[in-house]
Order: sequence, then structure tokens, then C-alpha cells
Amino acid sequence: RSLSTRPIKTELLGIVIDATGDEVFLSGSDLETSSKAHFAADIVTKGKVLVPGKLLAEICRSLPNKPITIALDGTRVLVTSGAAKFTLPTLSIDEYPHLPDLPEGTGVVASDTFAQAVAQVAVAAGRDDSLPTLTGVHVEITEDSVTLAATDRYRLAVREFTWQPSQPGVSTTALLRGRTIAEAAKSLIGAKNVSLSIAPAVNSDRLAGFAGAGKTMTSRMLDGTFPPYRHLLDQNIISTAVVEVAPFLDSVRRVALVTDKTVPLRLEFSGTTVSLEAGAGEEAQATEAIDILLTGEPISIAFNPTFLTDGLQAVGTPFVQISFTGSNKPAILMGKNEATGNVVENYRYLLMPMRYAS
Repeated sequence: RSLSTRPIKTELLGIVIDATGDEVFLSGSDLETSSKAHFAADIVTKGKVLVPGKLLAEICRSLPNKPITIALDGTRVLVTSGAAKFTLPTLSIDEYPHLPDLPEGTGVVASDTFAQAVAQVAVAAGRDDSLPTLTGVHVEITEDSVTLAATDRYRLAVREFTWQPSQPGVSTTALLRGRTIAEAAKSLIGAKNVSLSIAPAVNSDRLAGFAGAGKTMTSRMLDGTFPPYRHLLDQNIISTAVVEVAPFLDSVRRVALVTDKTVPLRLEFSGTTVSLEAGAGEEAQATEAIDILLTGEPISIAFNPTFLTDGLQAVGTPFVQISFTGSNKPAILMGKNEATGNVVENYRYLLMPMRYAS
């Protein structure tokens, strides 16, 4: 997962296979991010070799469910499983960079909690590499509480969870590339727990690391300051709407079909329904209405349909509560397990409205 598609040197296309003792250690890097994994094996001859990583991964995925033998023959690596035989070239192991070690552990969290939290937040991270700070997920650790946040200026996602810090009184922040932390969370989903390591600010490398179930990943933190966001979550709510997520998602997708994914989707919350409308003038148009529970005054607002869909999927509950602060001010989406039940406090998805020609 951490190999570069356009490396600055050919060796970074490779995965190191290091057979020693009774384990095999694999490692790969693009200089920003490094991954390591290890597993038990029956080692006949110790050795270390560098082979093309993407090709090795594709071969491994296609092999039959039989024991795999790997052998170095001169400058070629032979991979055999059942009747399938592959021969791979090797790359220069001497030119391979030294990969950083995992920083000391900062704390531990259940892997499913970590994966869900990262997925909920990373969806709002920016994709524009010319604004690197906004491509990151901001991690804030205060003793036994962790807060993840990401924004691309049009939406903001914030998730809080508790964890077990490795020592009392720990307090730190880090800004990690959204893609990297999402990959780490996905690759560690098989572990029971994930250990998170954040190097202290005095460390020149500014590394963050993730570990679990025989896999580790280190990544350089992003430079820059994440924008202050907490004041955006404390707004004067004038009305709230509770909507069932599944039918609402279906309606949003249907109505958005008639227009470009970046053109506003107009929503009219009134009485016991929300009316969805897209398209205008001579163009294709679509409308639909679904039932809601509205508290407070009626509201007319427009959203980017893709960003709204992302938020509805991210809450991960059967119902969503949308809190409005005005028709031209951000709305806040939060999950609910039951229409009349309590709101799930640990996740907020704030969405900026769009202007549209009336």
C-alpha cells in the first residue's frame, strides 16, 4: 500500500523480502510512508532480496491456496505454489534506503473503532495537493480522549473516541495525510487493537506510526497549522430535522441524476416533509419529497449533492439529525439510532450550503 507509482529511484518500486530466523519480514516505502509486516515461515536459507512490489502483490493475489515456496536463483526470484510457477527479476538491495523505526507508542485503541473513526473523518479531507494542510487529518490527543478532524473548506468532519494512553497526562497533536491514515486504518482492520505512535515535537523527523497484528506503518507528518474549527460547531440552532438515512440517500441520488454533481441540490424543509429539487430553466429537472420530523422553523437550503451523500453515509446510523443555523449558514449532521432517540454525540459532519439562482 505504501509503494510509490512515480518513485524518485527505481528501488522504491520494490518490496524487501527478508528471511531470517523463523520469520519473513516484508517492507516497502515511498520515502513519505513506510510499511512493514512479518509472518512465520519455514526458512531453509536466510537471505534478503528486493523484488518489484506491485507484481509480487498481483501474483500473491492470484496464487492457489497451497504452500508457497520462494527461492533466489542468481538474480531471479522463483515463486512456486502448486503447479503455478513465477520468475521475478530483482532490484538492487544495496540502493534501498534505510526505513525509519516506529516511534514509541502513545496509546492503544480497538481497530474497529479506529477504522470507523478514520473513515468518517477522512471523507472530508481535501484532495488538492496544492493546499497540503487541508489534505490532512488533524489528530488531537488529550489523555484518554482522541479527536480527529478534517476539512476541505466546504465541509468539516469531527470524530471523538476514547483510548488507552501509554502513560498518564499525554497531550499532543499531529497532522497526518488523509490518504495515509485511511490506508493504515484499512490495513490494520484484522488486528484486535491498533497502537498509535506520535513522535514528540522535538524529534526532527516528526513521524507518526501505526501498529497491529504483525504490521507497522510510519509516515511523516504534514507541515502547517490546521485551521481552528471548534467555534464552527457551537452555533445557534434555529431548527432540526430528523430523516431516515436510507430513503433520503436514495432520493438525493435520484434527484441529482438530472444535473452535474457540483450543481446545488435544493432542499425545502417544511411541516412533515423535505422536498428535493434539482435542475432549472430549460434543463432536465427532478423533484421528490420524503417524510421527516421537523422541530423549529421551516428552512430552504441548497447543498452539493456529493458532499451531502458523503455525510449521510459517514454518520453510519439509521437516522440523521440535521441542525440548521440559517439558510445560508452551515448545517450540522449527526447520527441517531432511533428517530426519537438520543443523538450520537461523538461525530459531527458540518456542511456549507451552496448559493443557487432562485
